[in-house]
Amino acid sequence: MLGVLGLDEAHEAAYRALVTGGAADVPGLARRLALGEHDTERALRRLADRGLAARSPARPDRWVAAPPGVALGALLTQRRHELEKAELAAALLAEEYRAASAEPAVHDLVEVVTGAAAVSQRFLQLQLGATEEVCALVTGRPVAVTGVENHAEEQAAGRGVRYRVVVERAVLDLPGGTTELTAALGRDERVRVVEEVPTKLVVADRAVALVPLASYTAEPAALVVHSPALPAPREREGPAHGLLELLCGLFESVWRAALPLRLGPSGVTEHGQGPDGPDGTDLEVLSLLLAGLTDASVAKQLDLGLRTVQRRVKRLMELAGVTTRLQLGWAAYERGWVARDRQG
Repeated sequence: MLGVLGLDEAHEAAYRALVTGGAADVPGLARRLALGEHDTERALRRLADRGLAARSPARPDRWVAAPPGVALGALLTQRRHELEKAELAAALLAEEYRAASAEPAVHDLVEVVTGAAAVSQRFLQLQLGATEEVCALVTGRPVAVTGVENHAEEQAAGRGVRYRVVVERAVLDLPGGTTELTAALGRDERVRVVEEVPTKLVVADRAVALVPLASYTAEPAALVVHSPALPAPREREGPAHGLLELLCGLFESVWRAALPLRLGPSGVTEHGQGPDGPDGTDLEVLSLLLAGLTDASVAKQLDLGLRTVQRRVKRLMELAGVTTRLQLGWAAYERGWVARDRQG
């Protein structure tokens, strides 16, 4: 927790031990921490350098913790000051960069990232740097990043970043696929399904996009396209800007053709279904069927028996007053059992 202040785990553990357990000599503290005395003394000296610990005036062989409110407050103030200086330096460098280049070169706006670790890192950076919206096309064939499985998505969504995600149907058949999508829907992300997406794609704030490159080697690679932050319309019409607009248009085209996905029981209360209407599991079954899964796949994803799924489908048909599954699909939309997602 205190790593942002320059303390590693051993230093933080030593400080916490002094705060909670009171003054201690090196051997006693070493026993508390299950560390060697040499490592313990080194940690104490590091804490002393940071103003977090000091030798006891009464007993110089014992160490005491500095009051957290004062000592940590001072370190936080110092770190804020350092961050402000870093922000100012970054702003000055950005201004110097813009002044040095009247027009950005194409190679400054389009970069090729090679290697699984580098592609994954850039994928996370896109999301952590987003402020408004992240749009993504997710395939059932992960290369360097595993679809919706990344913590950056949770962090960005927690900051209020909107997510629109289109997954191809094969994602629903992946182990844990519906679990991850249920969690995404629980974060108010908008998820749609198509039979197949043309490529994996991530676009952040319509300003930067990442798309995989076909690779004939063992190392995955991706193309990162940046939007030129230039005021003049003529300068915004360069090749990099055109490629970014093309990728944004590709996502919107797939999004419009996709089917909204609905998982979880929330739809029951949203649509005001009474006790004789479909329950949450009924709606999950219906949504997965409309997404193209077979009865057997639905049963596997929801951990239900095949006969249970078939009985629920039969009950839905009876509630809708229809005799075929095709009619059930139309009736489900008319009755609001399946989210229409009219927001575009």
